[in-house]
Amino acid sequence: MTLNRPITTAHDLEAAELVPVERLAGLREITARYALAISPAMAALIDPGDPNDPIARQFVPDAAELVVTAEERADPIGDHVHSPVEGIVHRYPDRVLLKAVHVCPVYCRFCFRREMVGPNGLGTLSPEALDRALGYIAAHAEIWEVILTGGDPLVLSPRRLGEMMTRLAGIAHVKIIRLHTRVPVVEPERIDDALVQALKASSKTVYVALHANHPRELTVTARAACSRLVEAGIPMISQSVLLRGVNDDPETLAALMQAFVEARIKPYYLHHPDLAPGTSHFRVSLEEGRALVAGLRGRISGLAQPTYVLDIPGGHGKAVVDGPAVQDLGNGCYSVSDFRGGEHRYPPDGGD
Repeated sequence: MTLNRPITTAHDLEAAELVPVERLAGLREITARYALAISPAMAALIDPGDPNDPIARQFVPDAAELVVTAEERADPIGDHVHSPVEGIVHRYPDRVLLKAVHVCPVYCRFCFRREMVGPNGLGTLSPEALDRALGYIAAHAEIWEVILTGGDPLVLSPRRLGEMMTRLAGIAHVKIIRLHTRVPVVEPERIDDALVQALKASSKTVYVALHANHPRELTVTARAACSRLVEAGIPMISQSVLLRGVNDDPETLAALMQAFVEARIKPYYLHHPDLAPGTSHFRVSLEEGRALVAGLRGRISGLAQPTYVLDIPGGHGKAVVDGPAVQDLGNGCYSVSDFRGGEHRYPPDGGD
């Protein structure tokens, strides 16, 4: 079925024939708690006849989301711990996250900010809050890079995005602006001349980090959208999440990384799934993840090798999983070193 608007309710899922009627009652409970949005581009990729469709698994609610385990937490990577003012996360010395918007064109069922995003989430920064956030950046000369995230910053209109980029242009010590987005894949029509010009309004070096998790997401139209960015002089990198039932096999993971390179996108981060509430059905073990990433070496080009990382729960930053920072203690437990030299147990004890 061809759709011309996003799927945002359980009724929409039924109308689009993406879920059987007998599942609807359970889905309403999930969508009352966590936001639902599936763009027409993503809905068109779903095979309703395949109960294990990897696109559906990312976006169609599942009863497993109601199962919350002891180690899961509402803020799994500790954004709040490092938020000196609304909209800013200053976890690392030389860079900050600027979360101007908490709305997305699609809502991933494994999202680590699922308690913050959506129509009932934290919303868009008010003009006053944005002023304070930009003021914080301007007052901290150590900030070299600003990462626009959220939410998806490319849901902002070209006018609003251009205004934000222009204001960042006035902060001399900021040299790099990075935007984390799914838009080129899930709403490729948004990547038009006006948006491209908005991205270039800062005169800074701009990178776009594309989130995609399965090679089928990189359609002809998605690749054309990425090409418009690259041809405009905006380099692209990738970020993906290692997800059970989506890309946790060697063939799919290799094909995804190769598809990025073919689209002139450098593979960057492959994230271990975070401990967000109701997402345990997506998580692979660190041992499984290490084996999958090791299997890419030698099998596919060095251009297509991502860095496999774990965001240490509690706000302690990233650790490279297949490096010395992550030590196996046995029985599925690990000791993880953060960039400051601290040691942390993973998974953490429930309630920590």
